This record gives sequence, structure tokens and C-alpha cells, in this order.
Amino acid sequence: MHTDDMVQEAHRILQLNDKGHYTVPTHGLYPFQWNWDSCLTALGQQQLSEDRAWLEIETLVKNQWPDGMVPHIVFHEPNDGYFPGPEVWGTGRPVPTSGITQPPVMGMVLEQLWQRSPQSQDIQQRCLALMQATDRWHEWFYRCRDPQGTGLVALLHPWESGRDNSIDWVDALAAVPADDIAPYQRRDTQHVDASQRPTQFEYDRYVALVQGFRTLGWDNSRLHDASPFQVVDPGFNAILIHSDQALARLAQVMGDTTLSLRAQARVLNGIAAMDRLWSNEHGQYLCLNRRTDTLVNSASVGGLLPVLVLPAGHAHLRELCDRLEASLSLAPFGVASHWPKDPRFDGKRYWRGPSWLIVNYLLIKGLRESEEHDLAQQIVAASLRCIEHAGCSEYYHPVTGEALGGGTFTWTAAMVLEFLQFHQPV
Repeated sequence: MHTDDMVQEAHRILQLNDKGHYTVPTHGLYPFQWNWDSCLTALGQQQLSEDRAWLEIETLVKNQWPDGMVPHIVFHEPNDGYFPGPEVWGTGRPVPTSGITQPPVMGMVLEQLWQRSPQSQDIQQRCLALMQATDRWHEWFYRCRDPQGTGLVALLHPWESGRDNSIDWVDALAAVPADDIAPYQRRDTQHVDASQRPTQFEYDRYVALVQGFRTLGWDNSRLHDASPFQVVDPGFNAILIHSDQALARLAQVMGDTTLSLRAQARVLNGIAAMDRLWSNEHGQYLCLNRRTDTLVNSASVGGLLPVLVLPAGHAHLRELCDRLEASLSLAPFGVASHWPKDPRFDGKRYWRGPSWLIVNYLLIKGLRESEEHDLAQQIVAASLRCIEHAGCSEYYHPVTGEALGGGTFTWTAAMVLEFLQFHQPV
């Protein structure tokens, strides 16, 4: 596919999935507004409309909870094509939302939108308001998901990670009781082959966690300690730290020194705490099961995402780069979401192996910031091979490039525009 054709197709998909003030990831499979999808999509929307890009994030933030949490789904209009819908969550919000969150890429995205914008007074005011909302969200993370002040936040549900069925969660999910869940009917396997989706065992426990949190009234001051699932994910924490780095820089530019210093303090604590998750055996970071206080023997892409926050010259940066290069040598269509040599690797099943362009993008961003430009370009090339081979799909088989999951996928289209416009060789 020629570059111009890629651009036209990406623009078409962004417009196809645009609902006016928010986008859906793809029609059918995901008919609502998803948190990190929307933020990353805004990067692509900015090429089409400056106003529309900011509106995407403003629509999401309009549904921020009073305690600071930004939910992972906003149910703007009824649609019975997705489970669990708003009646299952039962969060009681004015506009129905889910009761959990998602990877906080918002700070990173705000900085990039601002840097590329005309920086008018109107845009400045919009950016300032979103910065304040982002800061409240980040404060919420450390207050409600790190109550012991370790410097790292825990996930209470696999859906919060964005990597729903990663092998990282297997042991922690097995400890979630699921005998008393109400009967339910999945909708995802009506849209996508079941071999590409989470198993029924996993889904039962996803639902059990939702039901358990609902019985606690979605009180975030109680959920952490009550949750049977508490996992510290290096990838999620790296995204949070990276967004705080961006927020600190942006606040400094905007003249809000207090906010900047607050974000910088969170960054320093988080980076220092990340060492707890390093594995010499795997040459990367691993998840920590906070319930058992043990590292999880699972080498996923989450353990590579700390390239987002490691400065050039950091002791572990070279090892992560070596791991990325090894993964690309085994899987030429982007960085596999799980280490390809692990016998549990599954190149078709969602987050147990497939390549995702949004993860490739985050890795590229971190590598470029630490001046690992050659490796960044290898991942760019691998990502664009996916598009040339199979179009803008949700995810791809990392060895064959086969299109998997939903089609005409919004954030994939946005990432194509990022790769083409902002990630050319240096």
C-alpha cells in the first residue's frame, strides 16, 4: 500500500468511527467511548481538525468521577451489542460509565497536542483545564491504588491494564472466586472468532470482579484492599510515569510551577520504585502480585514498556533494547505482546502474543526519547508492514501479519498517521 493510500485509509476510518464528540474504537465490537483509545485517537484527529482532537478528550474528561478517576468506558448511548453494559456496572453516574480505569496516556497526549497546535488563547485555556483533570486523575491513582505509598500503583481488574487476557494475570485471576456470578451472555465472540478472544474461565472472573466491586458501591477508598486481584504492572506504571513527565513539562511551559513540581515528585518516586520489578533472569521487568508479594513469571510486553521512562544510559535500558531486538527477530510484524519463545505464547489470542500498533507506538516514543533511533525505526517499519499486509485491524499475528480482532480500527488508523508523519528516520 502506497503512503498516500495509507493516509487516505486512516482518514476514512477516523471519520467512519466518529460520533461527533467522541469516537468508537470500531462499530459492533466496541460501540462506546474507551479511555485510552480516545486519547490516542486524538493524535490522529488533529490532522483532520484541531477542535475535534481537543473535543475528544474533553468529552472523556467531562465524565471524570468526583474522586478523580477517569473511567475506562463511557456509555453515551444505549447499545446491547456489548457486555457488560451500564446496567451490569451499576455505577450510578449521570452519564453511565464503567467503574474502573485504563492506562493514563492523557498527559502524554496533551503535551503532543499542545506542541502541534496553533497555541491560541482558546487552545491554551482548553489545555489548562485538561491538565488539571489529568493531575487529579494521577493523584487519584496514588491515593487509591497505592495506599501504602510504595510509588507504584496496582491494577484491580485485568481490563484496567488495556492488556485484558495477558499471561501476566493468570495466577492472580485464578485466585478470584467466580462461583456466584449471575448468568450472562458474552457479546465479543459474536463479532470476533473465539480463538482470538479471552477464554470463558477468564471472562467469568472479569465479571466476578465487577460484581464484587459493585457490592462495595464502587467506593475507591475501599476497593484496593478488598480486591482479590491486585497486580502491579510495570507497563501500566511506566505509562503513568511517562504521562506525569509530560504533564510536568507542560505545566512548566504554562507557568503552573506547583503542578509541575507535584508531577515531578510522583515521577521520581515511581522510577525509583520500578527497580522492585526487575528480573535478571528475563532481562526485563515483571509484574508483581501484590496479594502474594511475588514477581509473576511472565515475560510480556508490559515489562518492556519502561523504555518510556528510562533515561539514556540507564543500567537496564540496553537489556530492554536487546530484548526488543530479539523479539523482532522472531516476529517481524511488530513487537509481540508476549515473549515468542514462551510455550504459552499464542499469536492469535488478543494479548497473549499479537502485535498492537499502539504498543509499538509507545515503545517507539520511549526509544526515540532515549536516542535509540535505529531500534525505533525497526519497530516503525514492522508496524507499517502490518498495514501494508492487512490494513487497519485491531491487532496482528506478529509472525505472519494476519489481521486479527476488529476491523477498521480507530486507534490503529491514528497510529498509522503518527508513524508516517512524525516517525520518519532521523
